[in-house]
Amino acid sequence: MSEPFVADSSIGVAWSAATQGSPVTDQLLDDVALGRSFVVPSLWFLEVANTLLKLERNHRIPPGHRRKALAELAALSPQVDDAPAVSAFNTVSDVAEKYGLSVYDAAFLELALRRGVPLASRDQPLIEAARKAGVSIIS
Repeated sequence: MSEPFVADSSIGVAWSAATQGSPVTDQLLDDVALGRSFVVPSLWFLEVANTLLKLERNHRIPPGHRRKALAELAALSPQVDDAPAVSAFNTVSDVAEKYGLSVYDAAFLELALRRGVPLASRDQPLIEAARKAGVSIIS
């Protein structure tokens, strides 16, 4: 099985809303279904839930799809790393400053850096920052 990876919120949304997906995100979801693990900061759950709520409010996903999608994502059992929450005032903030990211996006990059695993993202500024940081990208 492939090595674990960090999934940012764009990946969770891609797994939940067909219009947001790609062949790469579909393959990642297949890999996870076959046992590949992924790790997320606790922020991931809030960001994914918020984006799906926005999509539902804007009629881009059908009513009721959000709740079903959230249950399906929870069933994937992501590994939750809470370290970014407690390090937001120092390490994560420093990563954000260094790479021109929001602290939210920096939490994903810092996690990939600290764990030494690839980062899966569809967010172009985050992808560019990860490349500059020497993190392997899945996009």
